[in-house]
Amino acid sequence: MRLLKKVAVIGVGLIGGSLALAIKKRKLADKVVGTSRHRKNLLLAKRAGAIDEGSQDIGIIRGADLVIIAVPVNAVLKLAPKIAKIIGPGCIVSDVASTKQEIVMKLDKVFPRYVGAHPMAGSEKRGIANSDDKMFNDSTCILTPTLKTDKKALAKIEKLWSCLGAKVITMPASVHDKALSFVSHLPHIVAFSLINTVPVQYLKFASSGLRDTTRIAASDSEIWNDIFLTNRGNVLAAIGLIQKNLASIKKAIASGNSNSLDRILKTAKKKRDSL
Repeated sequence: MRLLKKVAVIGVGLIGGSLALAIKKRKLADKVVGTSRHRKNLLLAKRAGAIDEGSQDIGIIRGADLVIIAVPVNAVLKLAPKIAKIIGPGCIVSDVASTKQEIVMKLDKVFPRYVGAHPMAGSEKRGIANSDDKMFNDSTCILTPTLKTDKKALAKIEKLWSCLGAKVITMPASVHDKALSFVSHLPHIVAFSLINTVPVQYLKFASSGLRDTTRIAASDSEIWNDIFLTNRGNVLAAIGLIQKNLASIKKAIASGNSNSLDRILKTAKKKRDSL
């Protein structure tokens, strides 16, 4: 089912490449083009069937009726003015960034038909080589419209993500960033901190517990650096709360308070079982 004529994906990495591939496989657009800083990524994307054409020149997006920006947060902010000079007035612009408030505030002013989006899917792996056209099946995609958001553009983006297999929900960018600081950003901080805490000489004894808990510590540092710093207030608040929980466990262990420790562990198990 064709929804669009020409889709341009800026950044054909893991998410951008998977998105382009999914759009192609489902025939949702007549043509899909992609851009990347690296020629190799474009060659791999074309070989994988994710794009029809690719270029390191952002000018390839000209004539698109949808541009999806799939690069790290700070790169989104830097690219926005350049994109605005190339696209037509009817072009819809969206993104897939993991923090929304800063991006939405800027892009809502730059593009008349901007719709913020965050697909809750991905992997600690990176690059077009790990792309998957089924990545968004049974996932959730959060859209962050504002009072200025064009209703037809919003409906089009909602339809696109539904066709890609995602459950679409909408919320203000500020609510998104607070929620994600707990369910996505904090887990990454914990994983990075945990693996850094384990002495190197003990890693050879690691079993599935450590590997499972720290899997996401293998994530792209550039992406997560941007995420943490552009959601600083919420992330710091989440870190403060986990420090309190660690302090409670530390206190129970230090005092030998089995009852208190048991309550903490059982509460955690009950909460985890509800996921």
